[in-house]
Amino acid sequence: TSGRGPSDRDIEQLGEAVRVIKQEFPDLEICLSLGLMSEPQARQLKEAGVGWVNHNLNTSRRFYPEICTTHTYDDRVETVRNVKRAGLSTCSGGIIGMGESDEDILDLAYAARELAIDSIPVNFLYPIAGTPLGKRRDFVPTKGLKTLSLMRFLNPRSEIRMAAGRELYLGSWGGLALYPANSIFVEGYLTTPGQQAQAARKLVEDAGFEVQQ
Repeated sequence: TSGRGPSDRDIEQLGEAVRVIKQEFPDLEICLSLGLMSEPQARQLKEAGVGWVNHNLNTSRRFYPEICTTHTYDDRVETVRNVKRAGLSTCSGGIIGMGESDEDILDLAYAARELAIDSIPVNFLYPIAGTPLGKRRDFVPTKGLKTLSLMRFLNPRSEIRMAAGRELYLGSWGGLALYPANSIFVEGYLTTPGQQAQAARKLVEDAGFEVQQ
């Protein structure tokens, strides 16, 4: 896909691939992350069998220009609205630890509430050498727990998901985060490996929870 999002041809090809997958695995839930999308494109994906689209807001409207210059915060909000109008479920959250303020985190939580997001992934910055934020080490476990609790408090009907970077940011406090969070990401985080499934299962069980089959 292009830097701004998929072309109409990309959507057609994806739709064909999804139909093949759903034919063989009809119960499989399919979630795509494709960048900026129009409502007609989202409707095509819905018709093909896609159930969810991930498109993170990433941070507050105020802080967004500090982390991205290729498109605007409003572009991202419009994509989320296009996905909702097409009848798809929404997955949209943010990244904590990029230098944002507490007010930025609060604004993000309220934005998710206003958009009535179905699933809110809370990512924590995983610094990668060579990137603009590669030297940041803003790991504060209490702030991570407060952020997850805030998301739960302001979005009681949404699924709160503890996502990438949680091992670095929360450390041994990860088990406590299962109280406000519904679920956790394991293994592949797109650009980082993430916690292995067996270790994640132990984390869940040691905290007194059960892994839902």
